[in-house]
Amino acid sequence: MIVYFFMSWIPNARENKFGQFLSKIYEPFLEPFRKIIPPIGFIDISSIVAIIALVLFQRSLANIFNLIISNLA
Repeated sequence: MIVYFFMSWIPNARENKFGQFLSKIYEPFLEPFRKIIPPIGFIDISSIVAIIALVLFQRSLANIFNLIISNLA
């Protein structure tokens, strides 16, 4: 996702096959964030917010699993 984020700064980088491949993977995830957070000038901060949300979700999920495992032991 970070590579896809940086590709937005390079002109025509998302039009090649690799960019299109990443677009098919990440655009469905980024679309709800883009509806909520508009771009500021040429900078799309919705990608940054999406990465932060993904990290927070991952940490929350790990904490839930740790709680379940500690209660089972």
